[in-house]
Amino acid sequence: MSDPLRLGIAGLGTVGVGVVRIIRQQAALLEARTGRKIIISAVSARSKGRDRGVSLSDYGWEDDPIALATRDDVDVFVELMGGEDGPAKAATEAALKAGKDVVTANKAMLAINGQALAELAEAEGRVIRYEAAVAGGIPVIKALMEGLAGNEITRVMGVMNGSCNYILTRMENSGKTYQEIFAEADGLGYLEADPQLDVGGIDAAHKLAILSAIAFGSKVDFDGIQLEGIERVSIEDIRAAADMGYKIKLLGVAQKTGRGLEQRMQPCLVPDTSPLGQLDGGTNMVVLEGDAVGQIVLRGAGAGEGPTASAVMADICDIARGVRGPVFGQPATSLATSKAAQSQLPAPYYLRMALVDKPGALAKIATVLGEAGVSIYRMRQYEHEDSSAPVLIVTHKTTHAALQDALSNMDSTCVMAGAPVALRIEEG
Repeated sequence: MSDPLRLGIAGLGTVGVGVVRIIRQQAALLEARTGRKIIISAVSARSKGRDRGVSLSDYGWEDDPIALATRDDVDVFVELMGGEDGPAKAATEAALKAGKDVVTANKAMLAINGQALAELAEAEGRVIRYEAAVAGGIPVIKALMEGLAGNEITRVMGVMNGSCNYILTRMENSGKTYQEIFAEADGLGYLEADPQLDVGGIDAAHKLAILSAIAFGSKVDFDGIQLEGIERVSIEDIRAAADMGYKIKLLGVAQKTGRGLEQRMQPCLVPDTSPLGQLDGGTNMVVLEGDAVGQIVLRGAGAGEGPTASAVMADICDIARGVRGPVFGQPATSLATSKAAQSQLPAPYYLRMALVDKPGALAKIATVLGEAGVSIYRMRQYEHEDSSAPVLIVTHKTTHAALQDALSNMDSTCVMAGAPVALRIEEG
């Protein structure tokens, strides 16, 4: 019989408690599936006395996560504290240097410091596993590293933040404004302590950066992501998109091009009949495209105690079985430094703007678009009661550069009553 795999768990929030529960409730099943017992040696958190709804009396306690990470009776350090730097990073580094493997759900730490941590882990002969860092319970990391290992990945795309998807879905279903649904989501505890991590697209961009590194054999490059959150999406945009057969999603897209690595996280219109368009509530979806497999779609719960703890346990079980490998699927020293590239692939765009209500205003906008090489596919002007006229334009396929050229020249027309909203339409 193999020796038990001994864990040290740092962070006893929702996910940490979920991991403790699974280990306590499924001990026999875990042993049967891995061939060895999985036990908890010690834990660490900010408050020892807090009631977490699960007994911790059988485990050692460390106030300092670094002390936990370096204990002699810990084989795997399970980092569930969060944060790109600080105690999480310091304890992870200490664990690796002390000869421990690491399991983490910390997407921010990996998106910002992943390359350095990967090089350290591989130099020490240790592994870092992080299935729970991306898309909660969806096994997308395993799919990319193992199931699709024989594919050249051509594109990664998906909805990777359940809070944003909840807000956009609720806006559509309720007819309420962004501000109203934001307050509702915050009251329900769906948003991070810093809500900008969610609605600003930062959390989802962390995840996209990690997936890009695995998919395209590149160093993690969070700073190379073209990033826009959902704050400017209005209920008018939601309604207009629905009228045209689209839904608005915070969509991440990554693909390798001849110019470099294109990574973007931004609100886009998608067909309401597509898998992404039918994604409601807090659910996540990741679409992977490979040269051999074609397109596969992974859908499931992107957050929460059960789904995320399930992903943590998948990594722990792999380590218990002796499954090892490079952090990002190939040796960290072989990962390429990719040049960040703006999207040059033409796409249609949705434009919403308010124009000064005077003759010739719309003609001036059409002229600016035409001079930039942007062709109008369809256009709607809505009834209005004030001095500005709401106008909706959908373009034919055009490049991002041409659209930006047109938008930058619109102010000079002196007919704009406010800044325009431009959203890409993703039809594939």
